[in-house]
Amino acid sequence: MDKKELAQEVVQIARHAGAAIMAIYSKKDLGVELKADESPLTLADQAANEVICRALEKLSVQYPIISEENKAVPYETRKNYDYHWLVDPLDGTKEFIKRNGEFTVNIALIHAGKPVMGVVYVPCFDETYWGAEGVGAFLEANGKTTRLEVPAFKLADEGLNVVCSRSHLNDDTQAFVDKLKNPSLVPTGSSLKFLIIAKGEAHVYPRLGPTMEWDTAAAQAVLEQAGGSVIDEETKQPLRYNKENLLNPYFIAYGGLQQ
Repeated sequence: MDKKELAQEVVQIARHAGAAIMAIYSKKDLGVELKADESPLTLADQAANEVICRALEKLSVQYPIISEENKAVPYETRKNYDYHWLVDPLDGTKEFIKRNGEFTVNIALIHAGKPVMGVVYVPCFDETYWGAEGVGAFLEANGKTTRLEVPAFKLADEGLNVVCSRSHLNDDTQAFVDKLKNPSLVPTGSSLKFLIIAKGEAHVYPRLGPTMEWDTAAAQAVLEQAGGSVIDEETKQPLRYNKENLLNPYFIAYGGLQQ
């Protein structure tokens, strides 16, 4: 498998899903409804999911698909997966509903619990971020492709840029921020939080609250291939995937952290 070639095929799939999202974004009625967990679902989530799943099923390499919008695959089945796709067709649905542009299409390839390829497309900005193991991380925008490499920093440095949620800082996150020297907060929606770090515009993203595997996998692949890391706050190891429970543990995403 040529990961670079496969990544480019997935980039096109993500862009097509983005076009499906933008077709609905331009309409007055976004078709908002609530899922069982009371999180919002729109016509765009469903349209993008259909585009992605159909296209992945037509690729020359075939892997199972786990998507936020598909019926859950039992752990007894998926625990045997070697490779699988992990998809969030529209991350940042709340941002989509607010029409602030901070939503993304996310497609990751997981191998033995590790994201080895990730594509994140930002439809409103027409930006594509992708990373693949052994290839690197890249941003495609304005007709140019730029290699992403995170700058080095230490947590003791003054004035670090800390990515955070647009809504609020919970107590654990505030406690983390309070340990830093004169940090600047960078409120951002969706998986863009990781990409700001991958671009070198922020240093750290403490996520001391709930997320799901599909929320993080693609952007983690990009950040790791840019030289960053996404660390489980409890084990201090890289965030892992295809667990029995698809809920992520608390984690911290770093740029080029130096000990």
